[in-house]
Amino acid sequence: MNLSALKSRDFRLYIAGNLFALNAMWMLRIIVGWLAWDLTGSARFVGLVAFSYFLPTMFLGPFFGVLIDRSDVRRAAIIVQSLYLTAALSLWIVQYLKVLGAPHLLIYSIATGVIMSAHSPVRMSLAPRLVMSNGIPSAINFASIAYNISRMTGPAIGGWAIVQIGTGPATFVTALCYFPILLALSVLRIRQTGAKHPTPDFLSDLADGARFAFGNASIRAALALSAVASVFILGSLEILPVIADGVFAKGAAGLGLLTSSAGLGAIAAGVGLALLPPAFGSNRLQLAVATGMFGVACIAGLGLNASWPIAVILVAAMSAAASASGIICQSVIQIQVGDRMRGRVMSMWASVAIGSTAIGAAVLGSAAEFLGIGVTLTLSAVAAGLLLAAARFVRRN
Repeated sequence: MNLSALKSRDFRLYIAGNLFALNAMWMLRIIVGWLAWDLTGSARFVGLVAFSYFLPTMFLGPFFGVLIDRSDVRRAAIIVQSLYLTAALSLWIVQYLKVLGAPHLLIYSIATGVIMSAHSPVRMSLAPRLVMSNGIPSAINFASIAYNISRMTGPAIGGWAIVQIGTGPATFVTALCYFPILLALSVLRIRQTGAKHPTPDFLSDLADGARFAFGNASIRAALALSAVASVFILGSLEILPVIADGVFAKGAAGLGLLTSSAGLGAIAAGVGLALLPPAFGSNRLQLAVATGMFGVACIAGLGLNASWPIAVILVAAMSAAASASGIICQSVIQIQVGDRMRGRVMSMWASVAIGSTAIGAAVLGSAAEFLGIGVTLTLSAVAAGLLLAAARFVRRN
């Protein structure tokens, strides 16, 4: 098993502290989603709050990537986590004062979306610099496992806290969860990038990052594969409420089960990749295509399926395929890029992955309104399969 990243004392500290912060992030998403529904009773407003959360990363991510490459990444991480803490405390205060309204939730979602725009390049620049270069794939795998564990535990803890202590106290508890990561960041020793050469201006730095990313064949392929997996597989997972209640009439409990199965599948993917030997690496992109094709087959199966237990299994398999493909593509990019340009290039990957997921969810959700969820999933599987087959053909030639 590739445990090389865990040999680093700094990486171990970072992962331990980050588990608290990641759980806080998922807890807050559940709390805010519940508050949006509880305040308005509008599914459209719930969707608007979620979209507001993702929108800033689509456009601001690359700009923050440039800033991160020009900054001390440890200090940037401390600032970002402090801003998360401030946002959580602000949300708690308006609840404590009993003045919370729909505008507050929109402002909070946009603000945390902007923070997440900066957090993505910080997170992707920080972890690889806590290990030696040959430990980067291992670091990415373990960071993904931590993310997906919190993806299961955070919503469960958040939902339990809402019932047991209420949304206000639950929000305050999530704010406290940011202190362990701030403590860990304060003592981390991070590999420096070396002497920095002056660049003409901000936009030149941004253009240099884009030229490097799109001028590298492996990075271009990884970005394209990430886009396909995000639009079709992750986009399908974003419309799970339609499947849980619209198709199988299982309500909120069924949605919770599907969400948990998706998290379990993602964890299984991360563990499976961690079990690969350290020497693995010669066929990363081919494996990404293969896992993508498996996920696409599961989409088609879900569109044609009428059995609830099989649907739960298929959702877990889809999530595992999407996570494995994403981890592999991110690993390919991280190995190709140096520390001096890591923030810019990885912010582009985050923008592609998050933006494509948002687009996929919007398109698939709209199509399901007119064609039905079964037809929509089947047609999307066909389209994704053709794109992945074309990608495989191009790579061979």
